Amino acid sequence: MNPLWSCVFFVLAAVAGAVHGPQEDYSDYAVYRFNSADHPTLVKDVIEPLTDDYDVWTRSNKFIDIKLPKKIGEQVKDGHVILDDMDQLIQDTLPTEHMMARDQAVFESDYDFFFNEYRDLDTIYMWLDLLERSFPNLVNVEHLGKTFENRELKALHISGNNPESNPEKKTIVITGGIHAREWISVSTVCWTIYQLLNRYGSSKKETKYLDNLDFLIIPVFNPDGYAYTWSHDRLWRKNRQRTHVPQCFGIDIDHSFGFQWEKAHTHACSEEYSGETPFEALEASAWNKYINETKGDYKIYGYIDMHSYSQEILYPYAYSCDALPRDLENLLELSYGLSKAIRSKSGRNYDVISACKDRGSDIFPGLGAGSALDFMYHHRAHWAFQLKLRDTGNHGFLLPPEHIKPVGKETYAALKYFCDFLLDPEI
Repeated sequence: MNPLWSCVFFVLAAVAGAVHGPQEDYSDYAVYRFNSADHPTLVKDVIEPLTDDYDVWTRSNKFIDIKLPKKIGEQVKDGHVILDDMDQLIQDTLPTEHMMARDQAVFESDYDFFFNEYRDLDTIYMWLDLLERSFPNLVNVEHLGKTFENRELKALHISGNNPESNPEKKTIVITGGIHAREWISVSTVCWTIYQLLNRYGSSKKETKYLDNLDFLIIPVFNPDGYAYTWSHDRLWRKNRQRTHVPQCFGIDIDHSFGFQWEKAHTHACSEEYSGETPFEALEASAWNKYINETKGDYKIYGYIDMHSYSQEILYPYAYSCDALPRDLENLLELSYGLSKAIRSKSGRNYDVISACKDRGSDIFPGLGAGSALDFMYHHRAHWAFQLKLRDTGNHGFLLPPEHIKPVGKETYAALKYFCDFLLDPEI
């Protein structure tokens, strides 16, 4: 039996009793779409005078999606409901009590069954540790530090030909789960790991990738927040760090990196709270030390940060549309190449957009400050992208598990395009 398959089966058997906790009640909420490009004006002049109980789910250059109490949403003109029965949508993403029985039943015929459902943090971490034991010549689990709730922040180092230290090879960094509720980003990064290891030695492409490239991969960048989405609140976004306001927990990790960081003009309870200082989020601080000290001699050519939702390929910079990236032509060529690879695989269209326009920095400076994308592009990576995965609003962050494999396949096609690009001897 393939060691990866037996590893997956062992993990699921070991966590057969794992269950999720009672979830936050969202029966009085809905997600509304406003077809407006002037997001800050809508939020500041229309939404905030009515309530501070709102949550921006996604922005684009065409619309903005906002979760609101239904009694408030009904008062706002020009918006329409795109997600109504929130509690049912949440339940649809959670494993059922019969999940393990079904997984065991399909094991002999479906070796991808680890991806039939979303997996909790303990299951994913056990899987990573068993991958290291099953593929000792390819995989190292590396520990970046501890979170506020004392969980490990784990990275997977995957490489052929001496995986312990390959500073001379071109390195690709892949991260997922910076925002806790974006479960599809976590499963997609895990799918990437699965494909690279499962095909090594049997596929010429994957063998070439691992023998000639280095991969540093963090499937769950926000362990505390991700665990909290399973135990308490499926829609939690930030980490679980204490703030200067006792009743407000959490810092938005993707606003905490120390490049073009700005102190947010938001309350500590805000979903986009950046903290009081750069790298205040422990996960961002640990990443800075890991990438600039522990892996300081690695040549990082590519960075892909997985998020959801809206089906977009974002390129730097996020903090300002006035700051032009150093190699805009190459970034655009790569962005459209990634989008084309996805479209060729699944027919799905991923728009190519500057990250600053996606964040709204062109209208309201500061919305894109302190991002992982800008930090990696400016300090370490030759090319950096954020992939905002499915869908475009039918489910938002609550994408049902039947989308896990299709999203994994289309995203992996984009990664293969990126690897082929980096293996060009002229690069």
